[in-house]
Amino acid sequence: MKLDILAIGAHPDDVELGCAAIIAKEVTKGKKVGILDLTQGELGTRGTAETRKKEAKEAADILGVCVRENLGFADGFFINDKSHQLEVIKVLRKYQPDIVLCNAIDDRHIDHPKGSRLASDACFLSGLIKIETYLEDKLQQSWRPKQVYHYMQWKNIEPDFVVDVSGFMDIKMKAVLAYKTQFYDANSKEPETPISSKNFTDSVIYRARDLGRLIGVEYAEGFSAERYVAVDSLFDLK
Repeated sequence: MKLDILAIGAHPDDVELGCAAIIAKEVTKGKKVGILDLTQGELGTRGTAETRKKEAKEAADILGVCVRENLGFADGFFINDKSHQLEVIKVLRKYQPDIVLCNAIDDRHIDHPKGSRLASDACFLSGLIKIETYLEDKLQQSWRPKQVYHYMQWKNIEPDFVVDVSGFMDIKMKAVLAYKTQFYDANSKEPETPISSKNFTDSVIYRARDLGRLIGVEYAEGFSAERYVAVDSLFDLK
């Protein structure tokens, strides 16, 4: 199965928080989208790896993605080395995405910039024909995504570009809140965390609203680019 977009996150729920609205928008246009989680989020204060697995499936179903995989890297301790890069390369070559969306280039959680760099490096290395990887004992073809973009997470990084996602915030928030163990629940007896407050849940909406305000639409999601964003004409810019 060839994908148009592969969204990569260090933890289950990273993709939903960072770029679920654009995923929902592209799915409605007929694009094939997949999600790759690097870890099971097993070090999270609330919930367990098993609950996160169930929540991730529910969120994927809500967004309508074609596939969701988890590489099972060690939460908090994975590194950007050859063995981890090769596992990501295998997935890139398996699904051959044109666009990869991945973690923020800088963030509060140490796994986010690590995951960002790991995904980016793997995208480059995946295009080198002398790196051999195998899937079910068959040699994979090299593949390099055309574009790699980084979504925003905890920190208010100034984006290189923003995408109008008006009309898709409801489905984004439904996918986010599929992670019932992680986010605000007035009845929860779990310990409080930086992302379990109502303020954090609300911030997902008001950041998108503010980015939308800046470009004259209702809602937007922002991204960092690794190279200049090019257009054919000035009239392509809104």
